[in-house]
Order: sequence, then C-alpha cells, then structure tokens
Amino acid sequence: MCSLSIENPSCLWGRVVWGSGADTKTTDHYNNMLSQMNLFYHDITQDLRKLKPTSLEEGQVCVVYWAAIKSWCRAVVESIYMDSISCQACCRLVDHGERLVISLDQIRLAVPNFLQLPFWVRKFHLAGIKPTTLQVSVFEEKAELIRSSQWDSSATLYLHNLLQASTQTEAVLLESESDSTSLELYLTIGNIKICVNEDLVAKKFAYYSRDSADSGGLDEWERLPVMLSSSILTQTVSTASNKLTTQSQPRPGKYRNRTIKYCQHTRYILIPGGKLSLFYQAGHLNSCLCFSSSLSTSVESEQGDAEETQRSDEDWACSRFTVLFVLVLSSGFSQVPPSDPSSSGILVHSAFPVEPCSSMADAPITDALRLVLGRKQYSTLSTADRYSWPAVARGCNTLIVSHNADQPLSYLPPLLTHILLNSIFSSCCHLPIAVLLCPGWEKVQEVFDLLEESNVARSLHPVSVLLGIGKDEAKAFKIPKNCLLLVTTPFSLGRLLSCHSFLFLRLYHLVLDEADQLFTLAPDQMVSILQHFRKVTSSEMTSSCPQQLVAIAKRWTSHMEGLLANHMPYPCIVIAVPQEAAFYGNIQQITLMTLESSKISVLLGALDFNPDVGQKTLIVANSAQEAEDVFKAVSNKSAFCLKLHEGLTHQFDFAIQQWRKDIGPGTHVILVTTNGCMKCLGIRDATCVVHCGFPTSPKLFGNRLFCMAENFRNLSEQGQRESCPYVARSVLLISERNTRHIVGILRYLGRTNALLPPELLSFAQGIHVAREDQKTNRPLCSYVKSFGVCRDSSLCPDRHRFISQLDQSDLPASGVIEVVPLYIKTASVFYGRIVKKEDSRFDIMSSEMTSYYADKKPLAKELLEGGLYAVQEDNVFHRVKIISVPDGHNCLFFSICVWYIDVGKEEEVKSYQVLHLPEQFHSLPGQAVEIIVCRVKPVDAENNWHPKVTRAISQKIRGLQHRGRAVLSLGNTVFVDPMVRVTQVPGVKTLINEYSIQSEILNTGMGISNPEHLDLLRALCQEGPSGSCKEAEHTSR
Repeated sequence: MCSLSIENPSCLWGRVVWGSGADTKTTDHYNNMLSQMNLFYHDITQDLRKLKPTSLEEGQVCVVYWAAIKSWCRAVVESIYMDSISCQACCRLVDHGERLVISLDQIRLAVPNFLQLPFWVRKFHLAGIKPTTLQVSVFEEKAELIRSSQWDSSATLYLHNLLQASTQTEAVLLESESDSTSLELYLTIGNIKICVNEDLVAKKFAYYSRDSADSGGLDEWERLPVMLSSSILTQTVSTASNKLTTQSQPRPGKYRNRTIKYCQHTRYILIPGGKLSLFYQAGHLNSCLCFSSSLSTSVESEQGDAEETQRSDEDWACSRFTVLFVLVLSSGFSQVPPSDPSSSGILVHSAFPVEPCSSMADAPITDALRLVLGRKQYSTLSTADRYSWPAVARGCNTLIVSHNADQPLSYLPPLLTHILLNSIFSSCCHLPIAVLLCPGWEKVQEVFDLLEESNVARSLHPVSVLLGIGKDEAKAFKIPKNCLLLVTTPFSLGRLLSCHSFLFLRLYHLVLDEADQLFTLAPDQMVSILQHFRKVTSSEMTSSCPQQLVAIAKRWTSHMEGLLANHMPYPCIVIAVPQEAAFYGNIQQITLMTLESSKISVLLGALDFNPDVGQKTLIVANSAQEAEDVFKAVSNKSAFCLKLHEGLTHQFDFAIQQWRKDIGPGTHVILVTTNGCMKCLGIRDATCVVHCGFPTSPKLFGNRLFCMAENFRNLSEQGQRESCPYVARSVLLISERNTRHIVGILRYLGRTNALLPPELLSFAQGIHVAREDQKTNRPLCSYVKSFGVCRDSSLCPDRHRFISQLDQSDLPASGVIEVVPLYIKTASVFYGRIVKKEDSRFDIMSSEMTSYYADKKPLAKELLEGGLYAVQEDNVFHRVKIISVPDGHNCLFFSICVWYIDVGKEEEVKSYQVLHLPEQFHSLPGQAVEIIVCRVKPVDAENNWHPKVTRAISQKIRGLQHRGRAVLSLGNTVFVDPMVRVTQVPGVKTLINEYSIQSEILNTGMGISNPEHLDLLRALCQEGPSGSCKEAEHTSR
C-alpha cells in the first residue's frame, strides 16, 4: 500500500500496490490518462461553454486545475459554499488524495473518456479500533480515558510520525464498506515490524471495538491514562512550526471571541472548537495547519487564486450547520463569443461577415425542406454546412470544399430556399432560372430524385436532361413548359447552348456539383458555360435580378482560382478540409530526402536563422523524445526557441504567450512540439511548418499545414494575392523509415508544383509495382477489360497486371464463334454460352432436367456454400451455385445469394425456391462465359453505361444467337470484334448481317468509338511476367 495522505486513523487515503510489474503497468495507464486529460483541457481551441458545468452538486465528478503541480485532475465535489466575494467548491482529488478549495472558473465537466479508469486513490480506515480521549475532572482532581467520536490530534500526529519513520508499508485488506475499506496496517521501522492497529491501542490512543453496537464504557484498565514521552509528538512538527505560524495565522477579526493557545512543548496551535490536521505525502512531511469553525465558510490563499489545500474531513464537519444547495453557475460564467471557424479546422474567407448557424433548428431553410432532411436522417449540420448554408441562402457566390461535397443534401436545402423565396418568377416567360451541373448521369439522377422528394416540383418543375451525340438530338430537344430548374451535365448543357442559347437568357443561378470533377472531365464545356453565364448576368436587363454561382467540390483545383477571379465577385469561400485549404492558400511545399541518422542536420540546413522578415516556424515531431532532440540542436542555433510536448503541459500558457508576441524584421521564433500538443495550441499564424516527424495520415498532414492558415492567400479580396509579403512554406523530411507512406504522400505532392526528388519517384514506382504483384487473389479490373484503362488505378482494389497463371484461358482467342447472350450486364459486357455444333451436351442436360422436375420438385434439405442446386425461372430450370448463406438461416424463410453457372448472373433467391440437384447434373462444367464487345465506350467521359443504352441492347440481343470474331481471351472472358446478328434470308441459303452490336451502341448517341481498346489490352498482356497471352493473329479493324 502506498500512503498518500492521513486525516486520522479512520481516514487514510492511499493506493494499493499489487506488485512491481503490475504497478508499473497501472501507473503507465494513469500517467497516459493524465497526459491526455491535460492536453484536452489545455486545448485553447475548445469551446469553454461546453466544458464549464451549468450546475454543481455534492458528489459530482468533475475535473479541476491543481496549481501546485500545474495539472488538471479528476475530483469529486464534497461541498459548495460562497461568500460576498466569490463562490468556491471543496473537491477531493480522486487520483491524488488531496482536498482543494477551487474557484468555479477552474472546474470543468468530466469527459466520459477520462472516467474509464477507476479512481486511483481509495479511502481506508484502521480495522477494529476506535478513538479515546482524556477527560479531566477539576472537582475530583481525576483524569481518565473515555470513548470518543473523534480522534485526538495527538493520535493523528503519532500515526504520521510512524509512517515517516517507516521503511516499508504493508496492509492486510479486510472488508469493504460503502465508502471505505478496513485494513490492518503494518510498518517496518528499523528491523522491527509493528501492527499500527495494536500499537495505537497499546499507547491508549484507541481501544478495541467489541461490536458495531458497542456503547458501553471502557474497562477499568482501559480507562487508566498512560505517560508517554513528548518526543513521539515533536519529531516532525518542530521543523515546520515557524512556517506554520507565519503562513497560517488567521486574519484579525477572523476568530472573534476565540482564544488561541500555543503549546510550547509540541509547538502547534490549538483553537477551541477547531481541528488540527497533518498530511503525509511522498515520503516526507508536508504539514499544514488549517482552521475552521461553524462561523467561517471560506478560506483564502495568499496567492489569490482562491485555492487552499484542506486536510481533514473534520474541517468541514461544521458544514452540517449549513443548508446544502445546488449552485447554478450559468449566470456566473462569462459568455464566450462564438468560436472562430479556424479553431475547428475550417477556413472561411468571405467578402462579408458570415454568421454561422448552430443547429438544424436555426438553419436558413424552409420548414418543408427541414422535414425532408428529417426523413433522410440528415439531422446534424457539418462544420461546412454551418458556415456555407447562410451564405448560399443569402444568394451569395459561394465556393465550398468539404468531405461530404458529393452529397447533394449538403447544399440543396439553402439553395432551394433562396430560389423559392427570393428569385423573381415571371408569368409571361417560362425559362430556366437555375441550372445544376453534375459530373455524370448517375449524379444527375440522384439529384433529380432528391428534388422530386423535396416537394419543389410544384414550384420549380425540375427536369433532368441527358443528351447524346446523336444527329440533331440537341436541336429536337424541347424544355418542358414551366421548367425553372434544369439538372444536367456540362456536355449536355454545352450541346443545348449551341442550339438553344436563347432558352437560358434568364439563368440567374448556376450550381457546380463536384466542381473539381467538372473541370477535369469537361474543361472546354465549362469554359463556354461560364462565359454564357457571365454574359447573361452582366447584361443591363438582368442586373437587378438575383445572381448566384455556387461551386461544391471535394478538392481544390487550379481551375477554381480562375473561377473565383472571373466569375464569382465578392465570394464566400468555405474549405472544411485542412489539406485542401493548404492548396488554396498557395503553400510552398519543399520535400527533402534524408537518412534517419542525419535528419536533424538536414532540418537545420532548411531553416533560415537570419530572415529578412519576421518568421514563426513550427517544427512538429512524432514523440516527446524526438522533440527534445530537435530542441537541443535548434536551440544552439536560434536565439529564441521554445518546446512543448506531453510532459510539459504546464508550460502551455508561457509558450503561447511568447509565441503570440509581435515580432520585428530579422526575428525568427521557433517552436518545437508534438502532434498532440500542436492541436491544443491552436496556432494559425505560423509562416513555416517543418515536418520532422513524418505525418502518418492526410488528416494529420492537413492539420499541421493549417497552422499557417492566417498566412494563406485570401482570394475573396481583390488584389490580396499580390499584396502578400511572403509565401508560407512547408518542409517535409522523408527518411527510410517512411517507405510505407510514400505512395500516399506522393498522391498529395503530385498536386503541388513542388519539384520532387527523382529517387522518390522511382521508389514510389517500385512500391506501386510491388503492390500490384500482391493482388494475386484479385480479379482483373473490369474497367481495364471493358475499356482498356481503369478509372482510378490508385484506389481500385482489383488487379491491373496480366498474370499467366490466373489469366490463362481455354476459350477461343481467334476465329469466328457463335454466342448466345443470356445476361446483359452492361451495354458492352454480356454473359452467355458459346455454341458449338459438335457439342450438344448442354442441350441434352437441359432436356433431362426438364423431364426430371416435371414429375417432382424436391426441395434442398441442406444449403451449403459452394454447393450446386437448381432454381426454376419461368418454365426453365437452372443450375445454381450458392455464394453465401446468411448467419441466421434457421428461420423458415430467408434469402440466399446464388450464381447461375450456365447464365452468368448473380441473384438473391428465397430458400424455398432452391431445389435438390441430382449428381447426374453435376458433371457438366458451368457454361457461362463473359463476352466483351471491343472498341466502344460511354460518351462524355462517363465511367459506366447509361441504363437506357444497356436496356436497349438487352431487349435486342438477349437470348438470340450472334456471331462474333474472337480477338483475345483472358481467363473466362472472350473479347469479340465485331459481334453481329446473322439471319438467313427465307427460301435461299444467303446469310445477312442484321445488325452489329457496336453500331447499335453508337446509334443510341450514348457511346463513342474506342480505337485504343485492343492495343491497350495487348500491351497489358505483353507487360505481364509471361509476356504473352492468347490473341488473334490479326489487327483490329
């Protein structure tokens, strides 16, 4: 047992030590919690309104600041009292055993994460003994010991001296009561071990309690006083007496009509009605005399911070005369102004003040839209929503960059509110006043569905427009009457503007959904659309109408700089992604390759210790030890260098004060810190960030760069970029320990204008090849097979390299083949059977299965993954293979996922539809093969075929025999070019090509020729390890 403090033998505060190994582990847990707690409550970016309690009551767990160790600690409120000057609370520190008087502004709510560990300090009492006291009868001239309800101060002092003199403390824990645990305390003094419980009885400080209801007197022997040497009470107090008399003297008038006596032999102060308490802490005496009475209700410290350590529960026994109350603190706390957006890691640059909305209740949207959001479970506003919605609802030009930019609900409600409430509707002219541009047909459909659900159709009559490249398709298109809101793509709108530009003369609202994708996929179309919008909004006829351009994106791109400068006057810019804010802010990125052993010397070479202008450099390390090493090296070079890490949280205030001081030319302030402390410091005015410790995630990297937010360029102000005196810098050090993060960091650095070291690029290429080699269990990418290239190989989980063992095929790679498409997956990808005249096994099996199930249809008794079964579809029986069975399949009806091995489709079927398949139908292998039509791809840089194209092709070819020329085969996939429907002219032997599938796709206007398709596939095969694959010995047409 580790004793921390003693109030009396019935109130000991201590920690239980179970063994060196276990105790070290426990100490580490508590030290880590203390460190995290100090980082959290020292974080200057926290909103104090949420951390300060609105009320306090006795027994409440909270967190208080202990100035003695400059740390935040967990505590329990024991009592609350107030005087005419202040209001304070007496709190017990549950991990330290101390009692403090704390002013209310030093109390915070306890976050649940910091309450997971139990209280480290427990309350104990010596078992089986009760206190005695000396009663003196003046008339009888007699003194005897009697039972007492309180311990004499001499007993507490004696126990205190024993603990100080002991070299080892041991305890036998007995029964636990509601708030205390009884124990037998054993101390080793010299070479003698004594039991404290028995020693107190022997010296007549206590007596053995016989039972819980013992109310009789002491035995005759027990009542006899004993003469003890005064030395047992003077050993520890004498050294502190002078200090006590100077620091603990009560103020004049504090104890009116009270007599203060000084006992010379013990040299401590006795106050009638008062109590004396002494504390034992950390192996030495820490004496403090505290005075209390029923007439006093507050104690003030000399430091003026309204805090004093209280040493005894009995000091506060007088509070029984005071009415207990719950103090409402909300009126006492000073109101904190709304938090700066940068404290939440969000950048807001606006030409006008932006007042954020705090919740959905005060969001600037209509009640009808608020109900729609409730149905969609969009009940909480993101940080970007809080600042962007007021700007959009006011009709301002707004640029939003956030993680949820791909969700239309993140911008539609305030936009629709503004259009409905503020736009001008004319009864004589029904032309679109708003156009919403989306990057593809899938997003167009998603947005249009939301508009239909939002009940704005009655007012705005939204229409989705997707035009192909068919001849005269754009000319023939007519916008429905009363349509005020158009949802389309840049390509479709560009075709409409080329034919019907007069239909968009009332275009007042232009919305760019996923603007980064729009500029990447359709740069030419976006230029023409923006030029038309500027022409319309700058005309005198529309100058008095509301004009608004809203751009939403997940990433900042260089196109947006021109968008802001040329098309968005007086914009509001909201960027909720810190790393994207750094791109916007035009941060200069410097990348340095170094060995881990020479990292600090390279770091020193990157710093300018004699700058022409004042600079503030933040050096971020990944550990406290690394921070110490860097500080030691930098402090030898810099005249003003600070350091902060998790072990120095008590220096936060000093470091922040020094950092915020104004600096002049030639001054260079350097702060070395760690990731955890960096977040709590709330620094936003750094001019340079040095990543000494490698950032292990994009979020961490962005948070570091955001420390320079005040030095980002501000594109909402005209000419601000030219007036910026210097460009903020980011210096990234990369060593051999950071190899596993190279690909991720290159994905970020590739978007900057930074000059990357050649060795870094070559190493990243090697990592990319190695990762592809590890995808041996993944199928070949479906986009590579369908179109020749992957839509995003850096994020795609599938394989992009040819592996002969996996892609070797037994299917024909040349010549003419007959195929029957049975399942149309997309417009150019089908599953079906290859028909061979000499092989009729499948037809025979199908006939036999029909005959077998005509008489009986036995259900499957047991459903196993990978097993073969049968499923009836209309009048046809198909062989299926179970892919997955749900865990809870013991119920009567449930669904399972099956693969039709002769058709090629995957579906969910009901368990009662699965039939037993006899063994005689297992021998024939699955007949479904993948058939890909080459040299076609979707129009307008789409990733997927439009459903109407797939639907048209499916209706035309499904179940019909076609003839194709095989040009390549990989695994279970055969590539054909061309693929035609061949029919015989009735009455003659002449065969004609009824149609070509490639031509049918192109005729829809939603597809274009893809001449590089086969060349890319052949190049892929030649790059593989084997360097070969089965392919036709001819060139494509």
